[in-house]
Amino acid sequence: QVQLVESGGGLVQAGGSLRLSCAASGRTFSIYAMGWFRQAPGKEREFVAAISWSAGGTYYADSVKGRFTITRDNAKNTVYLHLASLKPEDTAIYYCAARRRPVPLVTTTGYDDWGQGTQVTVSS
Repeated sequence: QVQLVESGGGLVQAGGSLRLSCAASGRTFSIYAMGWFRQAPGKEREFVAAISWSAGGTYYADSVKGRFTITRDNAKNTVYLHLASLKPEDTAIYYCAARRRPVPLVTTTGYDDWGQGTQVTVSS
């Protein structure tokens, strides 16, 4: 099992930026991919971005492509989500997740471990 702890959320004005962090611990050697998801009030959780833990390949939801960037630091067992040009509709709880199976990155389901989430609020 992999334990995940997110940080970096907060309140930001529209057009602003944030960097979210997700620190992984436990069986990190078993991670194939890390992903970020978000859930807005009254809506279902949705995929945001994913990164291959070894190769570093990335995949994004169309709604955030060009605005958000996912990166990782394997030495620190940490994945980041850089949020830019934020919009009020980006307001949500952001969760990171780890997948311990070699599934293609474009597959947005099948994540095994989840963090508790960090709140991002974008004011207009």
